[in-house]
Amino acid sequence: MTQVIQPHNVKAAATWNAGGQHYDKISHTISDSIEHCIIRLAPRPGERILDVATGTGWTARHVAARGAAVTGIDLGADLIEAAKSAAAEARLNIEFRIGDAEKLAFEDQSFDAVISTCGVMFVRDPQAAAAELARVCRKGGRLGLTTWPADGTIAGLFKVMKPYMPEPPSPPPPSPFEWGNRERVRQLLSSTFDLRFETGTTVLREPSGLAVWELFVAGYGPTKSLAANLEPERRESLKRDFIAYHDGFKTELGVAMPRDYLVTIGIRK
Repeated sequence: MTQVIQPHNVKAAATWNAGGQHYDKISHTISDSIEHCIIRLAPRPGERILDVATGTGWTARHVAARGAAVTGIDLGADLIEAAKSAAAEARLNIEFRIGDAEKLAFEDQSFDAVISTCGVMFVRDPQAAAAELARVCRKGGRLGLTTWPADGTIAGLFKVMKPYMPEPPSPPPPSPFEWGNRERVRQLLSSTFDLRFETGTTVLREPSGLAVWELFVAGYGPTKSLAANLEPERRESLKRDFIAYHDGFKTELGVAMPRDYLVTIGIRK
């Protein structure tokens, strides 16, 4: 069954979907942060686990490889198709479907655990998404999140892109980087989950800022969509600023940009 995307999320679906199968290369660059969350979630064989905002299914595949029965949902139809192909290639039986994190098409308490790695944080309505995460998780079940903080280098990348983005609606949507703040996560989830936290750092290692640009303009929806919708001169300016930002993390061997993140583990009350 295909879950209908809510009208206010149609544009976001198109943005994230833009990366298509190339988004898997973006997930590869944060694979250690994903594994960190999976290790702390500790999936067990036979458990039913939901991966929210699965993208091309990187997290879902690694959870399924531990023997869990995994379902992955995402706004992007092309991302879901890429996820299905990658799972088939890895000979993993995972159910992927189009779905909206703010309105999950699953029964109450239907999963032993729910995970979202740098995904659910980008929803338009955090309260709705938080309520849905709790609703579909069984009592005593687990939640695992990886999120980016507002003072980190990923938030810095979005600041580089912001001058080139259209004016946000009024009132503007909440910042996704609020999910990287423990107090905000507590506000959203502590009424339904007992929460614990751990931080980590994943490093983006590429030959140059230009190589990062080429990686992101091919596979990272927000960057690809933004670049595609700019006039040539503005696109060149974005490219220049994007490259300069990443070249600011250059070593003698290339770009090595540290990206701090927060892992949240919750036990459903």
